Amino acid sequence: MQLLFVYNANSGAANAVLDSMHKILSPSTYDCKLCELTFGTITERKIWKEFRERSAVDMRFLHKDEFNKEFRSKWLPKYSFPVVLIRNNNQLQLFITTEEFEALNSPQALVNLIQERLSLY
Repeated sequence: MQLLFVYNANSGAANAVLDSMHKILSPSTYDCKLCELTFGTITERKIWKEFRERSAVDMRFLHKDEFNKEFRSKWLPKYSFPVVLIRNNNQLQLFITTEEFEALNSPQALVNLIQERLSLY
């Protein structure tokens, strides 16, 4: 089992700088709730980092361009980002939707939701 976290941002150093500037200059219009919950302006949030490092669950993190390149398939549904998918026996299923991310207001809320959902597996 693997959790696949997909950011609503593209990969690359230039994009990372632009994303950081966007978070500072206009946080209300920043459109990656996963980024917002797991990273501050530059560094990973402490609560999230500790959870991620302690977790026994395999976690993989991709930007949307990396995900689309690797998982491009006419059979896969079109996902909105950010999203967390669970990969079981090479099947991808929704784990946390974009809409559910919007309801989360802290890194701890994200951790709690992940733990709650993992208890179902």
